[in-house]
Amino acid sequence: MRDADGPAVGILATWLGRADNSMMPNTTFPPADPAQTPAVRTWREALRLYLQPASLRMLALGFSAGLPLLLVLGTLSFRLREAGIDRSTIGYLSWVGLAYGVKWMWAPLVDRMPIPWLTRPLGRRRSWLLVSQLVIALGLVGMALNDPSQLLGPLVACALAVAIASATQDIALDAYRIESAEVNAQAALAASYQTGYRLAMIWAGAGVLWVAAFVQGEQATGYAQSAWQAAYLVMALSMLPGMWVVLASPEPVPAPFAPARNVAEWLKGAVVEPFADFWLRYRWQAVLLLALIAVYRISDVVMGIMANPFYVDMGFTKSEVASVTKVYGVIMTLVGAFVGGLLAARLGVMRVLMLGAALSALTNLLFVWLSGVGHDVQALVWVISADNLASGIASAAFIAYLSSLTNISYSATQYALLSSMMLLLPKFIAGFSGEFVDAHGYASFFTATAWLGLPVLVLVALASRVHANNPHPPPLSPRV
Repeated sequence: MRDADGPAVGILATWLGRADNSMMPNTTFPPADPAQTPAVRTWREALRLYLQPASLRMLALGFSAGLPLLLVLGTLSFRLREAGIDRSTIGYLSWVGLAYGVKWMWAPLVDRMPIPWLTRPLGRRRSWLLVSQLVIALGLVGMALNDPSQLLGPLVACALAVAIASATQDIALDAYRIESAEVNAQAALAASYQTGYRLAMIWAGAGVLWVAAFVQGEQATGYAQSAWQAAYLVMALSMLPGMWVVLASPEPVPAPFAPARNVAEWLKGAVVEPFADFWLRYRWQAVLLLALIAVYRISDVVMGIMANPFYVDMGFTKSEVASVTKVYGVIMTLVGAFVGGLLAARLGVMRVLMLGAALSALTNLLFVWLSGVGHDVQALVWVISADNLASGIASAAFIAYLSSLTNISYSATQYALLSSMMLLLPKFIAGFSGEFVDAHGYASFFTATAWLGLPVLVLVALASRVHANNPHPPPLSPRV
């Protein structure tokens, strides 16, 4: 199963910097500032970046960021299906994930608003990180204690709280990462972050299933609330290392903002200017760029909601799903990310975006074949290998491309907007996936998700004509 957020390029991204603009056709935009172009490093110098304290901190914080995602989406759908919840309800409950798609709505607050009693001792970024991590941990405890087979509402409310807090953590952490190092070290921080993120997804995907299977007993089948309760409590405790890192880490030097004289001036600097900056830089082409971002992962996201119910309905056990899709699958995604970084360095980001879009759509057809084969672990291994390799390739180029579109002066708000756009439409459509499967079956559903990838190819071709531009920071904007 693919996930909504893909891995970063990895070590080869050190040479990619922002995005490989040299492979994009020139347009009316001016060239990037040479002073911001990262210097070419030796292999030894590049490797040293991953041993720096900032990279190690980002590894741990990436783990905290990656932990909640599956627990409110993929893993939760497995738990709900095992508890006897119908596929249509599971599909609609995936709209909990829309919190990640609308986080741009409160990103300006996270970017600028202080938290009473915390921002002064911790700083703007760390205070928001700590509060969001506390809410995530408490929400996971609530999900552990509520039995969906008896009453679904309280568990959904806790899942929504976790999703909102997780999205808030993403906003603060993206800004923390961007402000923590110079431009030529950003790729190393992104790679460290994504490594921690993927390790957390293994733990939240495979680990939670292993804990549940261990408590329930390997030979036992069906739903056991005590097993899932133990598993989710372990996940809540897993947020503690991230909290410790936040408390022990230094606050990055924030971007300079002139103090606001009134609320209207604060809103102008916190809300209006970040969005206006993007539109002023790209003008009408911003519509094309946002359209591409909105649909690039649509095949993956729509298909992914029904992946875990599919595994349950095909008769795969918790241990089989944990080992194949959650561990081996993540490893294959990281391999794909490395391959994607290598290809991007050689061919350019836009060409790899096109390749990733094509592969992401085509590999969905392998699930059509698997639905006919049934419960066959070897067949599942082959499907997951191809599917996650394609996902890694696509994600590597896509994250580099997203980063190239942001202005560091509005890092939190703009990156939140772009990464939110990636999920909003796909998550909304995915909510109807359960009804589609009930009406037409899994084979037709997987085929339909492959067809969803065709418009993406057209948009990548058009967007390749737009030259990524990262101008000088605009004049100081107000803040409180």
